[in-house]
Amino acid sequence: MLMSFETLVFYMFAVITVFASLRVITARNPVHAALFLVLAFCTAAGVWMLLEAEFLAITLVLVYVGAVMVLFLFVVMMLDINLEQLREGFWRWFPFGALLAIIMVFQMIWVLGNRQTAETGAQVIKHAANYSNTKELGRLIYTDYVYAFELAAVLLLVAIVAAIALTLRRRKDARSQEPDKQILVKKADRLRIVSVVVENKENKSQ
Repeated sequence: MLMSFETLVFYMFAVITVFASLRVITARNPVHAALFLVLAFCTAAGVWMLLEAEFLAITLVLVYVGAVMVLFLFVVMMLDINLEQLREGFWRWFPFGALLAIIMVFQMIWVLGNRQTAETGAQVIKHAANYSNTKELGRLIYTDYVYAFELAAVLLLVAIVAAIALTLRRRKDARSQEPDKQILVKKADRLRIVSVVVENKENKSQ
């Protein structure tokens, strides 16, 4: 049985995504790991395009590849990372990581190979040309999943506040301006008139 073009493209994206994901955790250079993660995001966006989720694919590329990963890449390149220190304890935690990987693979095989999952017959629905993926996504978010969406927004807000609180440091030598006090200042507070007596040098010499 010949494979369709869309299926062939899907398998191509899937193989590249798996390869890039493995290279993210096996690359010795952190910059190379970040670049492989960018590749994984791009191929995942291609899978979203095959599922006719254009909005999610573009968002994945613009937000994660265009902003988040570029920021990560700049931070990794600017920091002086000690690679030898990062590799310390790798083999000590390797059995635990391998056990978690085996459990995750077993769960995915069990879910995908389950009879109930196989009988659903989930297939990609071909929509009309005037179908708006963004409109449909917005309708689902603000109707069926509105509580989950609001909960995620609150969690992100708490995470932002917590990150700012953890990184904020009070420095003794830091100086800051107080505009409200600057506006209320008076001339007497900043200016002092001093009477200076100037002596004549000729009279002093006599």
